Amino acid sequence: MKRFSSPSPQGLGIVLLAGILLMSNALAQGPAVSAAFPSKPVRIVVPYPPGGFNDTLGRLAANQLSKLWKQPVVVDNKPGGGTVIGTQAVATAAPDGYTLLVIQFPFAANPWLYKSLPYDSEKAFAPVVLAGRSPMLLVTNARSQLKTLGDVLSKARARPDALNYGSSGAGSSNHLAMAYFEEMAGVQLMQVPYKGSTPLLTDLAGGQLDLAFDALPHVLPFIQSGKVRPIAIANAKRSPLMPEIPTVSEAGLRNYEVSSWHGFVVPSGVPAEVVERLNRDLNTVLAMPEVQRIFEQQGVVPDGGSPAQFKAFIDAQMALWKKIVVQGRITAE
Repeated sequence: MKRFSSPSPQGLGIVLLAGILLMSNALAQGPAVSAAFPSKPVRIVVPYPPGGFNDTLGRLAANQLSKLWKQPVVVDNKPGGGTVIGTQAVATAAPDGYTLLVIQFPFAANPWLYKSLPYDSEKAFAPVVLAGRSPMLLVTNARSQLKTLGDVLSKARARPDALNYGSSGAGSSNHLAMAYFEEMAGVQLMQVPYKGSTPLLTDLAGGQLDLAFDALPHVLPFIQSGKVRPIAIANAKRSPLMPEIPTVSEAGLRNYEVSSWHGFVVPSGVPAEVVERLNRDLNTVLAMPEVQRIFEQQGVVPDGGSPAQFKAFIDAQMALWKKIVVQGRITAE
């Protein structure tokens, strides 16, 4: 039988040296990936048409990141299908960090509003950063007799469906905000669907509607014109833009809070060091005074934070809207 001799000390030394070199090379590759990123143009997909805050956010980020990276960063508007078209485009993109998606409120509600989606919202994406939040406001016509949240609750509890409200359609953020309000307050209001915030707020200003919940950037011009009056803000604290307006919780419906929020995700599978690089650089952009001024002008509070914090936020939003959609048997139009 053939015997195998033990390796000589010199042989052991050669083996150990080779192993050390291999480990050093492997360790060096991780940071190298991050250091090399980005080495080509980056695309930010906005699943909405040009105009509006989501488009503004994408273009602000693209402009500042292109300066920071010395690489082109382009915005690709892919509207349609209740954000499904643009979201699917990113779900199927290469997981290399060169394609980002701007997401908003519908990202957390769509999985429960649609019978099926061409992607798994919880598995197909990796959170990068929560960019900002704009609270929802409960508003009425400037000439309405509904002065306070107490007035609204008293009338709604006395006569179901006596009050109507405008929404941007079934499953929209302002529809779900009111459905959540109805569930917490134990009231029933009549929904009047519109094709967007502008026509519904125009009719509210004209006296054709009693109420609406909508995001601060949408309602602010109507409030400033004196045609729409805010009743309460659905935030944890009052807005510095209108500190005289009470929160919904202060006004009588405790712990009610809804905001329209905005953030960035990438396809699942993007290397962790690239996600961290994107997170770090986007946090840098969000902290820029000129970016914060534009946010404030549009009624959005800059946020930021880690990918893990954004994941926890998305998970909580998905759990909330699953409950409201399932209980209310709400489906997207």
